[in-house]
Amino acid sequence: MQLELLGYPVAIALPIYGLYRGYKTRQLKFMEQFEFHPAIGRKVQERYPHLTNRDVDQVLKGLQNYFYICHQAGKRIVAMPSQAVDVAWHEFILFTRAYKQFCRKAQGRFLHHTPAEGMHTQILAQEGIKRAWRLACAKGNINPKKPNRLPLLFALDERLKIKGGFIYDITCGSAKSRADGNNGYCAGDIGCTGGCVGSSGAPGSGGNFFDSTGGDSGTCSGGCGGD
Repeated sequence: MQLELLGYPVAIALPIYGLYRGYKTRQLKFMEQFEFHPAIGRKVQERYPHLTNRDVDQVLKGLQNYFYICHQAGKRIVAMPSQAVDVAWHEFILFTRAYKQFCRKAQGRFLHHTPAEGMHTQILAQEGIKRAWRLACAKGNINPKKPNRLPLLFALDERLKIKGGFIYDITCGSAKSRADGNNGYCAGDIGCTGGCVGSSGAPGSGGNFFDSTGGDSGTCSGGCGGD
């Protein structure tokens, strides 16, 4: 009799888990098939006139990737690694009804945009960029501690020559020297357990989670977060 009773929770849990998995799968499929309003791309191009239509498509693909990793993170905060993608996110939010509906169907909740100044602690900010790095690497089948390339979200700003964008270097040898506005970061260190290293330029200038003028301060890049 006791064995039969023990089987009841399992019999109940399995169908619930199956429904949950199906719900999550539908969310991911919705995100994959979602098409952003053309006005969002036009606004990005107005902000960065040098971008081609193909470049803008890459930015929107980056935004899609960001929403994907936010979905994977659940309700934990995820930093935004790209200035260009953050611009696209801002523009999408302005379509308030469409954005609210998207969040409901893709995330099951409203995904808030949290500015750097809204971060409660430095530790929370560091966790946000580390989480973004790990999840973006997982999506791109990249080893986060020994990356052989950058995931899209971390590569876009340099690839598209975004002024004031975040530049990441997997070798950590020349990120700061190549960065526009000194926003250079060692990507490999983000995945290390001991923290991450970078330089965010003049305090308050980069829109980062926290600012520093030194290269060994333990700071990370990322302008905003989703939670």
